Amino acid sequence: MVFVRVVTNAKAEDQRQRPKYDTMNNLTYQFADLSLARRLEKAEANGNVLFVEARAKAFPESHAEWIEVAGTYAMFDGPTSPVSQTFCLGMFSPITTDDMEALELFFKRRGAEVFHEVSPLADASAPALLKERGYLPVEFSNVLFRPISIDVVISGSPNDKVKVDLTKESERQVWAETAFQGWSEYAEVSGFLREMGKVQACSKSLSFLAKLDSEPIATGMISICDGVALLAGASTVPKARCQGAQLALLEHRLRYGAQQGCDIAMMATLPGSASQRNAERHGFRIAYTRIKWQLIH
Repeated sequence: MVFVRVVTNAKAEDQRQRPKYDTMNNLTYQFADLSLARRLEKAEANGNVLFVEARAKAFPESHAEWIEVAGTYAMFDGPTSPVSQTFCLGMFSPITTDDMEALELFFKRRGAEVFHEVSPLADASAPALLKERGYLPVEFSNVLFRPISIDVVISGSPNDKVKVDLTKESERQVWAETAFQGWSEYAEVSGFLREMGKVQACSKSLSFLAKLDSEPIATGMISICDGVALLAGASTVPKARCQGAQLALLEHRLRYGAQQGCDIAMMATLPGSASQRNAERHGFRIAYTRIKWQLIH
């Protein structure tokens, strides 16, 4: 499918180039308004679109696909996949009853539950329809961001022995196995993770591999949309944790994103989690807290 880039007006572009206030660590942060929220939500939607397209290519029998309805991106990656949901509901236009019915039908026809990840900056029509149609909140996530540049330095205790590079074509399976080892304690998604090798081999997202003494120990990913570098795929094998691998991966990916023209990076975490704490230590700040809504039958 054709990915449509959002084009902002000149005034909005000017505001993007001149962030609105300064804060800690001499970093200049944009105000977390609707303009920024649209960029962040679109970046995450794009990252999931890339994953779904890769899944469809690697596993045609999965019937993975996505659609766009009134600026909302609906992803299907299987009836029980955590990727099967929507992003950007109400972010780019009001949502009508017809829009909501089209989105719900997309999932129901494929035997999947209906989930919407909704920003608090979404148009008021979104929460009104969610309430009217019998949705309940089932999960919260914090969306964090920070400005980046090609000379960004992450504070901490760097391990000079950890080397990070873009994953080579010949290392795709190594990347997948390393990621799987790092997530091995999550047995409930082991099947999903086992297929990541073939999916990643077909993905347009960029994957990175960290090595210690030439041994792969950690992974990370990045996707880029509208000047936003979306960070994902962080995983470290149990025996190599607390040795600076993720610190090195974070700094490398932030610099890479800036080299590709990004001015901000983002990630999403569970509220109050170790991931949130670590992100804030390295200059990320919470833009807003999203709610995931589920249609209750």
